[in-house]
Amino acid sequence: MLPPPIAATLAAGGVIPAHPLALTAERKLDERRQRALTRYYLDAGASGVAVGVHTTQFAIREVGLFEPVLALARATVDQWSARPVVRIAGICGPTAQALAEARLAADLGYHVGLLSLGALPEASDAQLIEHARAVGEILPLMGFYLQPAVGGRPLGRAFWRAFANLESVVAIKVAPFDRYRTLDVMRGVGESDRAAEIALYTGNDDSIVADLATTFAVGQRRLRFVGGLLGQWAVWTERAVALVEDVRSGNPPLDSALTDANAALFDAANGFRGCIPGIHEALRRMGLLAGTFCLDPDERLSPGQLEEIDRIWRAYPHLRDDAFVARHLDRWLS
Repeated sequence: MLPPPIAATLAAGGVIPAHPLALTAERKLDERRQRALTRYYLDAGASGVAVGVHTTQFAIREVGLFEPVLALARATVDQWSARPVVRIAGICGPTAQALAEARLAADLGYHVGLLSLGALPEASDAQLIEHARAVGEILPLMGFYLQPAVGGRPLGRAFWRAFANLESVVAIKVAPFDRYRTLDVMRGVGESDRAAEIALYTGNDDSIVADLATTFAVGQRRLRFVGGLLGQWAVWTERAVALVEDVRSGNPPLDSALTDANAALFDAANGFRGCIPGIHEALRRMGLLAGTFCLDPDERLSPGQLEEIDRIWRAYPHLRDDAFVARHLDRWLS
């Protein structure tokens, strides 16, 4: 069971950044800048943080950083914010690994596990449901439809209906970057017995505004995304909070600026290979990161990506929260 303030915060929705990993030039954890990122998200008004997810780099598990990074984020949230903040831990791997990660996350005080199923590409729906059921006995679950381009697997309507019926499921992040597959999730949840108990979050960084502004009809039910858990919202987070409020007030932006900016940051032209370095480059320009360093030294901006980021930086200053960051950066880095 989630603590009531956390359950209410998750259900109400809002902005949940997918937390990046701050590294030094030697590719060691930069604790000062890692804390600064968390502080930035909290002061910007994020309703939660997701740590140990794709944007944090899955390889943190291989280099012994999974526990330190989760522990640092937990401590920073506790020290920096008095309001309820949903702490979400990425959970992945085969069942033994997923169970161990869920136990660790629970011990560290995380509220929800974001369950990736990419490590089980050959499993049947029934096997996936049993895997989720086992992990959900340890930690409440947020389902995760990760796009296949970065390691996800196709998951149909029948799977999402069965998944939504698990008592441990409290939310789902929908991120297939595909409108048809997004509809599969909505139909599956809408046909389940627990649709009213599950908070739906968009992870489709290429269609954020459309997702937030759309009502999905499933029979007599009407489903909406209550917010987003997004890599895009790891940057310009204060403006993301304002965007959610604009959509809720019935005044969503009707242009393609955010999608265009995301295409550059996420390196859509090159199959998202430069996604994480692109996010790092934006955070570097904001003063929050020292560089675009990734755990894999070969993971870097794609050819032409820097020029695309330059272009969107000039084109869309209204998407950025430069003044907000400038006012608080020294305090976050202290």
